[in-house]
Amino acid sequence: MSDQANLPVLQLRNVTKRIGGKTIVDNLTFDVPRGEVFGFLGPNGAGKTTTIRMIVGLMKITEGEVLINGTSITRNFEQAIRHVGAIVENPEMYKFLSGYNNLVHYARMIPGITRERIDEVVKLVGLESRIRDKVKTYSLGMRQRLGVAQALLHKPSLLILDEPTNGLDPAGIRELRDYLRRLTREEGITVFVSSHLLSEMELMCDRVAVIQAGKLVDVKPLRELVVGGGDDELPTVIFDVDNRELAIRVLSGLRDGAQAADTADGVTAKLDRESIPLATAKLVEAGVKIYGIRPSTRSLEDQFLEMTGRESVVV
Repeated sequence: MSDQANLPVLQLRNVTKRIGGKTIVDNLTFDVPRGEVFGFLGPNGAGKTTTIRMIVGLMKITEGEVLINGTSITRNFEQAIRHVGAIVENPEMYKFLSGYNNLVHYARMIPGITRERIDEVVKLVGLESRIRDKVKTYSLGMRQRLGVAQALLHKPSLLILDEPTNGLDPAGIRELRDYLRRLTREEGITVFVSSHLLSEMELMCDRVAVIQAGKLVDVKPLRELVVGGGDDELPTVIFDVDNRELAIRVLSGLRDGAQAADTADGVTAKLDRESIPLATAKLVEAGVKIYGIRPSTRSLEDQFLEMTGRESVVV
């Protein structure tokens, strides 16, 4: 059981897709850990939807392998796919039926789904007050939530959403983001979500894989992307002070010699958390007035552009 818990819920191994001699997805290899909202980020046309179609078996893999809970999607499709709920592009519903009857109709195709489970997912996505209304009266955000409910009926361990915020207004995007967070917290589900919207991924995800022109650029925890300072790099701290020149001399003269610089935001220094009180005390002792201290953060947009050198994303 512990081995299963430690196993990534989704593994891509050298996944490649070629169509007519053109490589659409090129040798993708990465793991998706359990219990996270995992972002799959890239510009339109980067190969995100093609990758997702291969993951769920809607498109044949040219080379490589996709494993879901350790089971190959190619060699044992039925066993692998039973752990997956997915919305690829837009959720398709019968608009003349109520939301509830749509779920009942879908549940009939899968053995073991009870009325209690239907009520459970309706509550989970917050559609109790409108679930008996016809889908044609639903907003796009409500249809997205109904699609998520449908994808969750069979209690998957992996929920895959392809550009789920397309067409949603800001309130709908925020609602969806909150529901995805609840899923990982309350249901223990791993959410794999693709998007070209940097701002949404920054608010939604624990970890992000960046793809460009079909190739994987990098996979990193989101905190590491926006705060900076990986395992081998000290984080940057910004000091808002009155005398920048003196502050730089003081910070550079610390025991470990902080890398201090004058920037538009203030005096920056590479310091670990434990060194900040000492640096502050030294600055005050030298007569430097301190108006504020904060960590330096980079937006996901900054990181994306630094990693890819392109501006083909929406912010």
